[in-house]
Amino acid sequence: MNLSDFPPLNAILNGSSAVLLILGWMFIRSGRRTAHRNCMVGAFLSSAIFLACYLWYHFQMQRLHGRAHTRFVDPAWFRPVYMAILITHLVGAVAILPLIAVTFTRAIRARFDDHRRIARWTLPIWLYVSFTGVVIYLLLYRIFPQAVVR
Repeated sequence: MNLSDFPPLNAILNGSSAVLLILGWMFIRSGRRTAHRNCMVGAFLSSAIFLACYLWYHFQMQRLHGRAHTRFVDPAWFRPVYMAILITHLVGAVAILPLIAVTFTRAIRARFDDHRRIARWTLPIWLYVSFTGVVIYLLLYRIFPQAVVR
């Protein structure tokens, strides 16, 4: 696997998490608990694999190019929009890790009232992080392709 394969792979993993989160939410709303559980476990695994791939990619970028990320430079007029999306994505990504852990722990322990209370916060943040991960990929590599290292 080539290093350039990781950004699209990460977008696919983020997109998969988003789809599974939406399906899981739909299933629990219709009372299909097993389908809900399966989707949420799938979203968790997809996000965990994403995190491993993301970290591997950025460590390798740092090792090979002396910079761990691709900078958004052109077009300059769009950079503030991109940075706003990126910053909110990163803040959400940091916040979501403990929320996912607590939400899953409460579900595993069958503390469903407590699970439901925190899941109301976890779901929209996790969905936002997954969705904006795909948006960031599209902006950085497809819509406004940036040089890998500048």
